[in-house]
Amino acid sequence: MEWIVVAAALVIFYILRMRGAKGVNAITTAELKDRLNDKNAFFLDVRTQGEFKGRNIRGFKNIPLGSDFSKLPRDKEIIVICQSGMRSQTACKQLKKLGYANVTNVRGGMNSWRG
Repeated sequence: MEWIVVAAALVIFYILRMRGAKGVNAITTAELKDRLNDKNAFFLDVRTQGEFKGRNIRGFKNIPLGSDFSKLPRDKEIIVICQSGMRSQTACKQLKKLGYANVTNVRGGMNSWRG
């Protein structure tokens, strides 16, 4: 019986973790391809410098998670990517707390990128 409770708790944790943050848009990597030339967007990669140097998408600026995001442009949509979508989701939450209105997370991150 205990394993059912543990399994249910894990399922709930996973669902809550994968759910998007309030006020944060989400796009797929396929949708990202159509947006890469958008002049009204700022493209942010929150992976480590080593990850970014190993493989990145042209046009993204590397500012690792934990850095100061307060200097990012407020007049543009901030599109955020990481390796899997988890760190970028955290970054999106931080940006919302800083008052950024238009924030978008790339679901699946670089793991899903086929560019």
